[in-house]
Amino acid sequence: MKAYKSIAAVLLAFVSLQVAPAMAHHGSNISYDLSKSWEQKATITKFGYINPHPIVLFDVTNKKGEVEHWHSEIVTNPSRMIRSGWGKIRSEAALKPGTVVTLTLSPAKAGGFSALITKITNDKGEEIITGN
Repeated sequence: MKAYKSIAAVLLAFVSLQVAPAMAHHGSNISYDLSKSWEQKATITKFGYINPHPIVLFDVTNKKGEVEHWHSEIVTNPSRMIRSGWGKIRSEAALKPGTVVTLTLSPAKAGGFSALITKITNDKGEEIITGN
């Protein structure tokens, strides 16, 4: 009987460890207000092709002429970017520091200069990232 309890405890622990990462992943609606999206011209300062979501640091000049330094994550993940033709090398070349782009952003619910990028368009009108 003790052996069955030990096996059951090990199996329960194993299943719990497999489920925990899936439960820990956040949804975009939790962190960002997707109902308040806007477009913004920006200059890329850094791009990170990382999991679970690539990051983009960019500068924006506000109405007062002051430069704001923003931090964001892209709504999609590298796997989906690869499937749509935007692998790491192509993405890093298209989003290198100094590149001017138009971003569609949803603000972080926590405020500050943080947002979710749902679309990136370069100066030629080519969509680099679109939706999920």
